[in-house]
Amino acid sequence: MEPPQPITTERLLLRRTRLTDAAAVFDYASDPEVTRYLTFTPKTRQSEASDFLRKCDAAWSAGDAFALAITHLGDENVLGVIEARSSVHGVELAYVLRRSAWGNGYMTEAARAVIDSALGDTSVFRVWAYVDTHNVASQRVLDRVGMIREGTLHRWMVHPNVADEPSDVFMYSLWREA
Repeated sequence: MEPPQPITTERLLLRRTRLTDAAAVFDYASDPEVTRYLTFTPKTRQSEASDFLRKCDAAWSAGDAFALAITHLGDENVLGVIEARSSVHGVELAYVLRRSAWGNGYMTEAARAVIDSALGDTSVFRVWAYVDTHNVASQRVLDRVGMIREGTLHRWMVHPNVADEPSDVFMYSLWREA
């Protein structure tokens, strides 16, 4: 997948993350409710958010993953991050949104834009996402953007804020027809 250019939607600007986003990233990454179904425990130091952003920058430069900060149009305040993780034939979608932004349709809007961008790249044939079977809000986002629930992957992913053992996840995807 080619690195995405900044993406503008009706209300949002999705742009490459930068180190100056660390305070905003720490704000949501330290919230136990926000991180409940993520693969990391809540952050306790802003330096951890800075480390994350450095990893995002390195992955972007390597072409492995493209983390986009979700902001309001005309406002640099980061609402969350959506990431397109590149593979040989497709893109895995991952995302997080600060709690104060929940329930406004921002993630649905951002996910739809990133999916459209990814599938607009002729080297991308499939976009997919995993979601914990108990994470109903994230399932709604994936349903709203038209992704298909393909099945359940049992004992697939550890969400350390829920349990120390792998939990079941639903696999959602969209693909380009042959």
